[in-house]
Amino acid sequence: MKNYSIGMLSLAAVSACGTAYAQTEKEKTQLPNVIFIYADDLGYGDLECYGARNVSTPNVNRLAENGIRFTNGYASASTSTPSRYSLLTGEYAWRRNDTGIARGDAGMIIRPYQYTMADMFKSAGYATAAFGKWHLGLGEKTGKQDWNAPLAASLGDLGFDYHYIMAATADRVPCVFIENGVVANYDPESPIYVSYEKNFEGEPTGKQNPELLYNLKPSHGHDQSIVNGISRIGYMKGGGKALWKDENIADSITAHAVEYIRNHRDERFFMYFATNDIHVPRFPHERFRGKNKMGLRGEAIMQFDWSVGQLLDVLDELGLTENTLIILSSDNGPVVDDGYQDRAVELLNGHSPAGDLRGGKYSTFEGGTRVPVIVHWPAYIKKPQVSDVLISQIDWLASLAALTGARIPQGSAYDSYDRLGNLLGTDSTDRPWVIEHAANNTLSVRTTKWKYIEPNDDKRTILKATNTELGNADVPQLYDMTVVGERENVAEKYPEKVFELERILRQVRNRTIKMK
Repeated sequence: MKNYSIGMLSLAAVSACGTAYAQTEKEKTQLPNVIFIYADDLGYGDLECYGARNVSTPNVNRLAENGIRFTNGYASASTSTPSRYSLLTGEYAWRRNDTGIARGDAGMIIRPYQYTMADMFKSAGYATAAFGKWHLGLGEKTGKQDWNAPLAASLGDLGFDYHYIMAATADRVPCVFIENGVVANYDPESPIYVSYEKNFEGEPTGKQNPELLYNLKPSHGHDQSIVNGISRIGYMKGGGKALWKDENIADSITAHAVEYIRNHRDERFFMYFATNDIHVPRFPHERFRGKNKMGLRGEAIMQFDWSVGQLLDVLDELGLTENTLIILSSDNGPVVDDGYQDRAVELLNGHSPAGDLRGGKYSTFEGGTRVPVIVHWPAYIKKPQVSDVLISQIDWLASLAALTGARIPQGSAYDSYDRLGNLLGTDSTDRPWVIEHAANNTLSVRTTKWKYIEPNDDKRTILKATNTELGNADVPQLYDMTVVGERENVAEKYPEKVFELERILRQVRNRTIKMK
């Protein structure tokens, strides 16, 4: 078990470079609660305050109308697991070869000896909790978990005092919640077995038994074990009363988070609230059905907004809103058909999930990693702002360590820089560069003016199953980012700029460059 001493707490005026310094004991007691609201597959154009045409998101609007809405905010990767890894460790996922999209029975990808966001807050005297989608592995080794006993390694080993999570995501088995390292509502009459290699004898699958798919059918993949009338990725047997119902996932996650806030109203807390919305399978609660013309995907966005509203309402009720720092964002860009027949493509009705960006989830293009970012802290952010400052989720660990006065161990969070002034709207200096990480491990460098995509040998230009432009090419790509859409590759016209950005990428890879 990790044990960190409480570092010097700090909260005072943020300096131009973003670092905060404690001046008085009073300031030490004014540190905010911190809540990360982390959506899943929510695109840059999916929220009303970012120009969405066909969906209303009044609760997210409440945050934007009283906080800072960023237009150049980036996840570290265009898929889930690496983005979450980078956010929570301050280290680029591509530095390791085991941080791709995780199986539901993956062993812990963040290892217990690594320093995490939760460790940082815990060292600063915060209670820490995680709710919702995890997708970063559990247990010591992949495929070796005993789901019928306490897991050998879980979030308690990563600095979280409490957790109520999904092992991976809703389209992967096991389809149960994990609470503090054990299956929630465990049913001893129905022990749980999981395999990503072969099915269990006598267990139906979506491929062999489509007549049992009474809720959703797959469009591609997702045709293995059936839970709640929906087929998944991977094979599972058992679970009984512990199995979730997809229509209740948001309610369950949110109810546990609200209860946690009530129970910790009198102490500082950090909450990682990671919803399953808007990820497939999209099967929101009945109260959202028929309420959006985009069908299940639009209703899932509404459900996400409802979850946000539940958190805001309890903070208001308990008088905690003023001094709670909320950061809302997404793990990667949008995808419309990601494996289920939910009519999401045909029901878009003019809605553009990535806004005016090219690409989406999985892609090297901007739609893959440029995501909504909204920061709300009424005690500090006194008026609404729209900021075009260039920021990345990779920096949030170091930035919030600066806020709390926590000391990051040498060698940890290596890629994370203190950009607290950017987050709080006191510093409009852009991050010199942002690194973007595509699903096939292609890297890009984005500056305020330019974007460079390294050449790769992946021949796919479109991911046919999802109809996503991937942006692959076997030559360097350079785009002028003052022109929307990444449509003209100007690498041959500006070879010196290509060389400059190639050098930045090489030096970041080799850890021979430090941000000024």
